[in-house]
Amino acid sequence: MGSTEFLKQKAAWVKRKTLEIHRIAPGIRIASALSCIEILTSLYYGKVLSYDPSDRYCENRDRLIISKAHGTVSFYPILADLGFFPPEELGRVGKAGAILGDIPDCSVPGYETVNGSLGHGLGVACGIALALKKRGRKEKVFVLSGDGELYEGSVWEAIMFAAHHHLGNLVLIIDNNKICMLDYCTKILNMEPLDVKFMAFNWKPTVVDGHDFEQLHPRLMAMKHEESDGPRVLIANTVKGKGVPRLERDSLCHIKALRPEEIDDLLLSQKD
Repeated sequence: MGSTEFLKQKAAWVKRKTLEIHRIAPGIRIASALSCIEILTSLYYGKVLSYDPSDRYCENRDRLIISKAHGTVSFYPILADLGFFPPEELGRVGKAGAILGDIPDCSVPGYETVNGSLGHGLGVACGIALALKKRGRKEKVFVLSGDGELYEGSVWEAIMFAAHHHLGNLVLIIDNNKICMLDYCTKILNMEPLDVKFMAFNWKPTVVDGHDFEQLHPRLMAMKHEESDGPRVLIANTVKGKGVPRLERDSLCHIKALRPEEIDDLLLSQKD
C-alpha cells in the first residue's frame, strides 16, 4: 500500500470519528474541524512530526501549536489512536468529568498550549522557536492557523518578529478555508493574495491544495527537513465543512451544527 493511499484511509477514518464525536457533542465547530483533517493526518500519520505519546514533553519532540483550537476536534481521534489518551475518551467528549471538551485546551494530552482568543498561537510559537534556536536545538515548531485569524493584528506582529529573528525552524500552516465566523473572508476583509503578502514580510510561502495528499504531505515533509534562514508558511487551500455538501455551500457553516439524522446518514454513506 502506497503512503498516499494509507493517508487517505486514515483521513477517512478520522472524518468518521469526528462525525461520531459531533453526534454526542453538537457544540463542536464541525465545519472548521473537517477542513483541516488532511493537514493533521499528514503531520502525524505521515511522520512529519517527531513525538512520543508516552512522554508528551520529551525534549526532542517537534512542537505543533494549534492556534485554531476551536476547529480541531478532528485532532482527538488521531491523538487517541496514537496513544496519547485512551480511545474510550472519544465517547465522552463534552461530558462531565471528561478530559476532552467541545473546544480543546492544553489539558488534553498532545496539545502543547492554550492560546486564549484567536491570533495568539503564532506569537507563542515564535517564542518557542526563538528559544529553541538560541539553545541550538534542531526541533521544528509548526503552527496551525485559520485564515480568518489573520485579521488579528497580533498575528502580523508575530509575522514581523519571526522574519526579524530569522526563525528558520518555524512553519506556519494556514487552513485557508475562506470562510470566517460570519461570511466568506472576501466579503469581510479580503486578504488575498496571501503568498504575496507573506513575501513582503520576508517569509517563504508555498501554496498547495490542502486536501490533496500528493501535494500536501511531500511539502510538509520538505519543510520539516530542509534548512532555512527564515520562517516559512504553507497556505493550504481547503473547503470548510469538507465532505458535507450542506456545510460546504453555507457561508455561516462556522456556527452551524448537523442534525443527528444528518450525521447518521453521512456515517452510513461512508461505511467501508
